[in-house]
Amino acid sequence: MGEKKKKVVLSGMRPTGPLHLGHLAGALRNWLKFQEQYKCYYSIVTWHALSSEYQNSKVIKDHTFEVAVDWLSTGLDPKKSVLFIQSDIKEHAELHLLLSMVIPLPWLQRVPTFKEMQRELPDKDLNTYGFLGYPVLQTADILIYKADAVPVGEDQAFHLEFAREVTRRFNRLFGNIFPEPQTFLTEVPKLAGTDGRKMSKSYGNAILLKDSPEVIRQKISTMMTDVRRKRRTDPGVPEDCPVFTLHKAFVATKQREELAQGCRTAGIGCLECKNVVIESLINLLTPYREKRDKFEKKPQLVWEILEEGNDKARLVAQKTMEEVRSAIGL
Repeated sequence: MGEKKKKVVLSGMRPTGPLHLGHLAGALRNWLKFQEQYKCYYSIVTWHALSSEYQNSKVIKDHTFEVAVDWLSTGLDPKKSVLFIQSDIKEHAELHLLLSMVIPLPWLQRVPTFKEMQRELPDKDLNTYGFLGYPVLQTADILIYKADAVPVGEDQAFHLEFAREVTRRFNRLFGNIFPEPQTFLTEVPKLAGTDGRKMSKSYGNAILLKDSPEVIRQKISTMMTDVRRKRRTDPGVPEDCPVFTLHKAFVATKQREELAQGCRTAGIGCLECKNVVIESLINLLTPYREKRDKFEKKPQLVWEILEEGNDKARLVAQKTMEEVRSAIGL
């Protein structure tokens, strides 16, 4: 009997600059586990970035480098995972075009993120054909590697259901080419940024993986806390404190529970509470930052790793497209 074939997992990140704690807690920790069990394709999705950054496209290459360096520094291993750049694999675009021929327009118009992102990013003109077709390209990214599963948080589950619908429609029209991608529902902790809103680079409230201990201290020590704690003697509600979202993601359970009790009884002050997560994050991020410094000094090595990943991804994508063209009759 041959070795059991590993399931294929695919995921990607838009290159919007250096990564922050939300990327670590929401995606990278899971990706590190997956690469030990599955055949993983992790893509820097440059074309997706272009759908919202087309007016500022010159930054995408630098941002791609930043993402790659953070991936390698946190432990993604090119010997275990295929790390590649989406736009270097032209077959993604071809499959995107062919899928777009069979997708009913109302399917795209009901995608919730289309209207949500237009509201969240009012300074960007997202009324474009490319932005409306974002989920089609996302589906092509998944199908071209015949991914068995895609790790997503609950808020992204709609996109995967869209991909499954497209898969069913395509297979019905042209034969059973693609497996229906399954959802790996992953817990995505809701991390608050320094201003209490969701952590996001677009809000300027993120704690970056590459931040120095001094910057981490400064960002968290000035971070807003539970509004009930106006004085040291006022009890608080940890669940309503933005800083506590960081405790839930990065502080050991026993210590976190003690801190929560101290907050509820005003047994500790906010600064004491912040200091615990500050030290925890400094300990966690110091080895990442040290590895990052080494990769930053060897940019050629980083691009070579991505090029090797591109070569591996391209072989699979080309094989898939041969099947697709044959099935369609092109």
